[in-house]
Amino acid sequence: MLRLFDLSLLINGFPIKKAKAELDAIISFSEEEHTLFIQHKKEKIVAFHLLNNPFYAALVGSVNTKNWSDLPVLNKQNLQKPLSERLSKGYTIKNIYLNKTSGSSGTPFVFAKDKYCHALTWASNCMRFGWHGIDFNTSYQARFYGIPMDFIGNKKERFKDFLSNRYRFPIFNLSDIVLERFLQKFRTKKFDYLNGYTSSIVLFAKFLENKNIVLKDSCPTLKACFVTSEMLFESDKKLLERQFGIPIINEYGASELDLIAFENPEGEWQINAETLFVEILDENNQPVPNGTEGRIVITSLFNKAHPFIRYDIGDIGILDEKSTLQKPILKKLIGRTNDVAVLPNGKKSPGLTFYYVTKSIIEDDGNVKEFIIKQTKVDTFEIEYISDNELNKNQIDKIKTAIVLYLEPNLNFAFTRKTVLERTNRGKLKQFKSYL
Repeated sequence: MLRLFDLSLLINGFPIKKAKAELDAIISFSEEEHTLFIQHKKEKIVAFHLLNNPFYAALVGSVNTKNWSDLPVLNKQNLQKPLSERLSKGYTIKNIYLNKTSGSSGTPFVFAKDKYCHALTWASNCMRFGWHGIDFNTSYQARFYGIPMDFIGNKKERFKDFLSNRYRFPIFNLSDIVLERFLQKFRTKKFDYLNGYTSSIVLFAKFLENKNIVLKDSCPTLKACFVTSEMLFESDKKLLERQFGIPIINEYGASELDLIAFENPEGEWQINAETLFVEILDENNQPVPNGTEGRIVITSLFNKAHPFIRYDIGDIGILDEKSTLQKPILKKLIGRTNDVAVLPNGKKSPGLTFYYVTKSIIEDDGNVKEFIIKQTKVDTFEIEYISDNELNKNQIDKIKTAIVLYLEPNLNFAFTRKTVLERTNRGKLKQFKSYL
């Protein structure tokens, strides 16, 4: 069979074959070799960016770079300047992988990876999904994600779905009528696995529970379900296992980095120690002992186009006591939850829908720093945001158009520019909150 997925990466300039070979080599290291590999890659990536990235060099200043724990901890606010000011020498929009973060943490920004680094991300994804018998080239995916609604964006995403052997279930409207249609697709298509936003997949499972249906009975080819982007609570995991009749795999990733932790076949949340270096730090940026909670801070070991060195992702986590440098285990992830919005017409939309709405105003100029959306009544929402300049009428109209497109017409939105946004007691910005 034609390996369409690998081929599409190659055509787009991502050397997937070379990346897979390097990843295989890293996996085969002994513990000792792995320790040396991490040490070497950390030194190498810092040296590269100090030499080739004026933005990073300015951030580090006169710090003693030989001492890892003296290096500054980057946060998303540091990165909210035009991408052109953050790229390394030799990299331009033409020769990088460019994307923007979901802003699910409420702090969006545009980022870049060099093409080899992005190929490694895919090699790492292939390997981890492979632990559960999934092959991106041959396995058919039921994808529970958002999709751009504008004509070109939509067609582009659908084409990507075709190349990646997946069928997309858009999650902006999850009413029972729509979920019934989803179920019919599972009865007629031979899906190998589900993948998508936790809250949407949980809503689908609740729908199946009400109908007393186990999904594997309707679609016997299903092997596994992978949930991402939001917290998976233990009670929801049990519901999914019960209503789908297949293993539920928990993943934790960030588009600007890679898959960070992925449930292995032993049920442990194994941290990616091949392309990333993950630290858990206290408020003074010092590592905490395993078993203690702290801020998750990540270094991308291969990204030369853009520095992600000691990057605070905005989540809190705990490393298992039995973790080693070669096989760190994430014992607990704290944060990353999302509410569901209930609309006047009875439609339910996951909080992440608002990422697609607000995406229309997140430009690369870094004007909007952070935003949160609050549902105060069934038809009323408040958007609070921090920005250099107040949103103008044109931008607000753009958002309103997106709202009608993704949600429904005649909703009331109030826009308030703030100097500070409220956070959870753990310092996490929750992007969407329902007060209903």
